[in-house]
Amino acid sequence: MEQLSAGKKLDQAFGKLGKEKTISFELGLDTDAQSLKALDASSDPEPGEEMPDEAADLLSGAKISVTVQSKKPIDESGEKDYVGMAMKVSTKDGDLVEYRVVGDYTYIRSDTDSLGKAMDAPLPSAKDLPPEASGLKKVLEGEWVKFNTKEMEKTTAEMGAEPGAKPAPEQPTLDAKTQKQLLEALRETIAREVDFKTAGDKDGSEHITATAPFRTLITEFFGEIRPLAKNLPPGMELPTDKDLKDAPNTKVTADFTLKNDELTEVYVDLAKLAENAKVKKLGLVVRMSEGQTPTAPAGATELNIDEILGGFGAAMMEEEDFGEEGLLEEDFPEDAA
Repeated sequence: MEQLSAGKKLDQAFGKLGKEKTISFELGLDTDAQSLKALDASSDPEPGEEMPDEAADLLSGAKISVTVQSKKPIDESGEKDYVGMAMKVSTKDGDLVEYRVVGDYTYIRSDTDSLGKAMDAPLPSAKDLPPEASGLKKVLEGEWVKFNTKEMEKTTAEMGAEPGAKPAPEQPTLDAKTQKQLLEALRETIAREVDFKTAGDKDGSEHITATAPFRTLITEFFGEIRPLAKNLPPGMELPTDKDLKDAPNTKVTADFTLKNDELTEVYVDLAKLAENAKVKKLGLVVRMSEGQTPTAPAGATELNIDEILGGFGAAMMEEEDFGEEGLLEEDFPEDAA
């Protein structure tokens, strides 16, 4: 009875969430730099390609905040129904990068100094850009910029096409019907393979734990959705049972927190999946919050598409090809054509 009751409560909480038109959540890792370094080392990286300490420190404290807005309830929405999106990556030292899609425009701002340190590859500074790249200077200075989303998609598609080629047909997207079928397959797999338990909490919330052997769970789930493969967009190839046979079959537990029958947090302990004794702490946390409508930031500088694709690329090329010393004056004689 407890299994049925807990599973039903959880299913109802997800169903309630799917009826919303705007959802907001925060995704983060509950880990430390030492565990991330140990996890990286177990993948046998090539010499010199090990995870830098700066990247491990950044990822251990990084959080991703996401908001999605649709014209329809989320569980009835296809890709074309979404009208707004916002995402922000932040660390304990501040925001790293943020972008929003509102109306016809995409808005971006970032802390390029922190990004460069995290990737162990410093990005060009504003002074490295040509005078005509004033908009990109705003990017490197951490200010909001924007560009027309459709124009960018059109330009990048044209750049990748052969001369004289006809525009590529619009790629099919994941429609609402297929999304529902995928969700139903997931529900059936969970009901069959997952053990549920429930417990109260002092603050009035309720905890439901779901435990299942990892390889069995994902193998069964992909087996359920394989008949839907023909409805998935190109490039979404499903792994075969053979591909999954080496996945660890350790039992994984997810802890769901419900308050007033609404899902507020999900915590998944992934440490055992690492199969590495040095990985002491590795959890995935999702925290739900009240849906907030994405808004366009004030004062964003509009970027010219050619400026984005040309100016920044030229600066990166100069940084790579000519090093810190830059170009010598004799490389460009005054009388050169």
